[in-house]
Amino acid sequence: MTSTVQVLSDLEIAQQATLQPIADIAEAAGVPAAAFEPYGKFKAKLNVEQIPDTGRRGQVVLVSAVSPTPAGEGKSTLTVGLADSLSRAFSQDGSGRRAMIALREPSLGPTLGMKGGATGGGYSQVLPMEEINLHFTGDFHAITTANNALCALIDNHIYQGNALNIDPRRITFKRVLDMNDRALREVVIGLGGPTQGVPRQDGFDITVASEIMAVFCLSKNLEELKERIGRITFGYDYQRKPLTVAELGVEGALTLLLKEALKPNLVQTIAGTPALVHGGPFANIAHGCNSVIATSLARRLADVVVTEAGFGADLGAEKYLDITSRAADIAPDAVVLVATVRALKMHGGLAKSELSTPNLAALQKGVANLERHIANVRQFGLDPVISINRFSADSAEELDWLVSWCESQQVAVAVADVWGRGGGGDGGDELAAKVLKALATPNQFDHLYPLDLPVKEKIELIAGQIYRASQVEFAPAALKRLAEIEANGWNSLPVCIAKTQYSFSDDATLLGAPSGFTLHVRDLVPKTGAGFVVALTGAVMTMPGLPKIPAALAMNVDAQGRAVGLS
Repeated sequence: MTSTVQVLSDLEIAQQATLQPIADIAEAAGVPAAAFEPYGKFKAKLNVEQIPDTGRRGQVVLVSAVSPTPAGEGKSTLTVGLADSLSRAFSQDGSGRRAMIALREPSLGPTLGMKGGATGGGYSQVLPMEEINLHFTGDFHAITTANNALCALIDNHIYQGNALNIDPRRITFKRVLDMNDRALREVVIGLGGPTQGVPRQDGFDITVASEIMAVFCLSKNLEELKERIGRITFGYDYQRKPLTVAELGVEGALTLLLKEALKPNLVQTIAGTPALVHGGPFANIAHGCNSVIATSLARRLADVVVTEAGFGADLGAEKYLDITSRAADIAPDAVVLVATVRALKMHGGLAKSELSTPNLAALQKGVANLERHIANVRQFGLDPVISINRFSADSAEELDWLVSWCESQQVAVAVADVWGRGGGGDGGDELAAKVLKALATPNQFDHLYPLDLPVKEKIELIAGQIYRASQVEFAPAALKRLAEIEANGWNSLPVCIAKTQYSFSDDATLLGAPSGFTLHVRDLVPKTGAGFVVALTGAVMTMPGLPKIPAALAMNVDAQGRAVGLS
C-alpha cells in the first residue's frame, strides 16, 4: 500500500496561516501608536513623521540572484526566509536584536500574466498574500492616477491655448496602466473634433515603469517627492527646450494625490517577522527596488534589514548599488546571491522539462552564470554569500558539487530550504549564520562609476564590465538623444539600463555567460525627476504583453470570497 503526501500550494499555505493582529506586529517592531494607521486587521500604513528617530541604523542585506529562468529561483521566498531565520537566531541568542524586511509591492501585470505574485512562497511568505498581490492598500492606483492626471493636465494646457508652447510631437511623458496590455503601446488621442482636444500620437507604459513610480520610490519624504515631481521633464517646446512639471505648476496637486500612498505599508511573514512592502518598479525596465522611505524606516526600527533587488544582479543589484544607494545614502552591508541547481542547469542548456533528472554536466556548464554574478558583485567591493535555494528534485551529488564549487571560489555558501522549512523553522539557519558573519566583516563598497562620467561612457562601462559586451551600438535616435543630454546638462545623471532579464546580453536566448556581443541601445529617456537616464536596449518593452495562456485563466473566487488559483 502506498501513501500520497499532499503538497500544499503557496496560496493554500497562506490561507491556512494564522496571522497576528497587525497592531501587535507594529508594537513588537517599536512603532508608536500615533504612527499606526490600520487598513483592516492585517495590514497598516505607518506615518514616518510620528516615529521618533533614535539614531538607530540597522545593517542592510541586499538579496539578488543569478539570471532568472522559467525554472524559478525563489528570490522573494529566500528574502522572507532569511529574515525569518535571522529573527529566529536573535530570539535564540537572547540579544534582543530585530530583523525586518523591505520589499516591493507586486504589479497586477505579472500577477495576471505569467510571473505570478511577489510575496514569497511555501512557508516563507509575507501575508495577507491575496491582498498584497491584488490591489493591497491602493498605492499603485494612486501612482497610476497621479501619472495620468499629469497627462490630462498637459493635454488640457495645449487645448486651452498652450502658453508654454508645448510641441505635441515631442511630449515624452506617457500614460500608464498597471496591466500588461500590448494594445496600448501606441495610441492616438484627441480624435472626434475640436471639442475633444488636440489630436496627437501617445502611448501607455506599465505603471511600474513610470517616472512617478521612480520618484515615489526614491524620495525620502513628502517635500522631496514634490521637488522631484517638479523636476520631471514631460516634453519639449517648439524650440526644443525641455519643459518640466514645475513650469506647468501642478507638482503640488500631484503630490497631494500621493501623500497617503507615500506612507509605508506594514505586514508580516508567516513567522511574524515585520515587513514593509512599499513601491514596486520593475528591474528590467526601471530601477527595481522598493521605496527609500521603507528601507530607511526599517533601518530605524531593526538591527538587520533584508531587502531585495529585482531579477539578476546585472539588473536590480547594479541599479541598487549605482542608483538607489546614492539616492538613499544606504550602502549594503552584505549581499546574498540566490542560485538554484535548476536554474543553473537551464543556463547549461537543459530544457525546463528535463530539470528533474540529475545532470551534473549541465550544472557544471551553467555555473558560469553564477560565476559571472559573483565577479560582478565583487567589482563593487562586496563579497557575496551564495544561497542555494533547494528544490525537492535536486540530487545530493548536484548540491554537493555546487557547494564545493562555491568554496573553490572562496565565497561563503549555504543550502537553504526555506520554502518547506521556513516560517520560523530551521531551513535557513545555516544561511543566517553565514550572513551574520558577513555583516560582521567590513567591506570596501564603492559605486561602479563616478557621476561625472558622461552618460555614453557610463553605458559602455556597464555593458563592458557587468554584461561583458565587446561594444555598444547606439541607434540614430539614441545618438540624437545623447547630444540633447549633453546640451541640457544631464550628463552627470546615473544610467538605468532597460534590457531583457534572461541574459547578460539584450538577446533573451543567450543564456549562461555570453561575452563578446554587441549591446544595442535604441533610445535614451532622461528621467530628470527620478534622476537617471533610461537606456532602452534590444527589444525590451516598457509596456509588456500577456502570454498566450495568462495566469488569469486559472484564477477564480469561491463562495466565501477566497482567492483560487493565485500564485
